[in-house]
Amino acid sequence: MIATSATRLLTTASGATRRRAAETVAKAMSTSTATSSAIGTDGRHKIKQPREEWREGIYDHNNEPMVKRRDGTYQPIEKLRGFINYERNPEPYRKPLERLMDWGELNPVEGDDEKHSEIERKVQAARCMDCGTPFCQTETGCPVDNLIPEWNNLVYNGQWADAIDRLHKTNNFPEFTGRVCPAPCEGACVAGLIDGPVTIKNIEYSIVDRAWNDGLIQPRLVKNRTGMTVAVVGSGPAGLATADQLNQMGHKVTVYERADRIGGLLMYGIPNMKLEKETVDRRVNLLREEGIEFVTNADIGSNVDVNELRANYDALALTIGATKPRDLPVPGRD
Repeated sequence: MIATSATRLLTTASGATRRRAAETVAKAMSTSTATSSAIGTDGRHKIKQPREEWREGIYDHNNEPMVKRRDGTYQPIEKLRGFINYERNPEPYRKPLERLMDWGELNPVEGDDEKHSEIERKVQAARCMDCGTPFCQTETGCPVDNLIPEWNNLVYNGQWADAIDRLHKTNNFPEFTGRVCPAPCEGACVAGLIDGPVTIKNIEYSIVDRAWNDGLIQPRLVKNRTGMTVAVVGSGPAGLATADQLNQMGHKVTVYERADRIGGLLMYGIPNMKLEKETVDRRVNLLREEGIEFVTNADIGSNVDVNELRANYDALALTIGATKPRDLPVPGRD
């Protein structure tokens, strides 16, 4: 309880008080890590299956494996002191020698040895603290204000369907951000002040990937249309998010893209090793099923007159992004 109370102070206090709180938690953590690592050779927290006598009667709720803590003991997973009891354990990328043989994504897929188990996901979610001020979801931690502590807690409780609902409250495309975002939320994580931050990025894309696999992400068909039409120029992440929001409001949306495929930066600016193009196409196809129209090879100002768009639509949204690459000012560049 001393360490828990001290960690709460980290999120509210400043100056000397904050330093003392950090020292208290650090001391508790150093005591807990005196034994051998809780992470096994398989890259996950070590576990023990419950004894047979626990599988019957009043102990049915203890059928979950016991997880090794930093102090060396095996105990049921709990969240109250999770940030002290468990180590940060981000999901590793696929093996380098395997990646050399293809252009596939860095992240492991189901069936890979590196893929975290559901138990390990719960352990990592348990490290998310009950912060007084969760900096991870502030403007310095998350540009889209994701409700990170909420869906971390839902993952801990095994409520995956509710977790994707909370994730979609603030994020149109978590399968994109969960893969390519530099994760400033982890840099802002309070647990990172004295230990490794929560593996927020891993948890985010595990939520959305599971939702796709379980069929939880389905077309949201708009029942009532406003009769208003909107043209969105540009099909990058900003354009797709704009189209998604306006379509759900009931407006008829058409997206114009000058390239031959929809996605903008997602399709042509991010390499496959970070974001598979099938992942982009999957979301675009969903938006199409929801009623959004897409027009490719439409270079506004070149083969499509902008005045024609303004005349034919009630509103025009320009989401063209920055198409000029950053140059490298070194001798011989030209």
